[in-house]
Amino acid sequence: MKGKIVAISISSEKGMQKINQSEVMVKENYGIVGDAHAGKWHRQISLLAQESIDKMIAKGLNVKAGDFAENITTQGIDLLALEIGDRLKLGMDVVLEITQKGKECHSRCAIYEQAGDCVMPREGIFARVIKGGKLTPGMEIEVVKCNV
Repeated sequence: MKGKIVAISISSEKGMQKINQSEVMVKENYGIVGDAHAGKWHRQISLLAQESIDKMIAKGLNVKAGDFAENITTQGIDLLALEIGDRLKLGMDVVLEITQKGKECHSRCAIYEQAGDCVMPREGIFARVIKGGKLTPGMEIEVVKCNV
């Protein structure tokens, strides 16, 4: 299964909408350099499908890539069909390993307040960085299923 990167977004604070970037550096076992969610934990990078954002647009919300605090907006991949341990190869170098599907939101963050809904807890996924490198929008994403 192959798809592509629609957008790459970062923010300096957690719980905020992210700003689209033309290029980022991804650091092994850390995340995207300059993003508030980077660090030595299991949710170094978040991913959300453009198809999920399109559902919110169809409901009348004025939202775009990065508005749900996702780092990488994808297209053409069924993120919810991925299993924990599956890997994604982004571009020529970056490799991510899926560590979590969805999340629990304990409060209505700035994203919920601005958008009126947040699709990230239901349809977002999280990953840790196995191999770093440079990423830009438009790069190909390839799914590598785990052998578990």
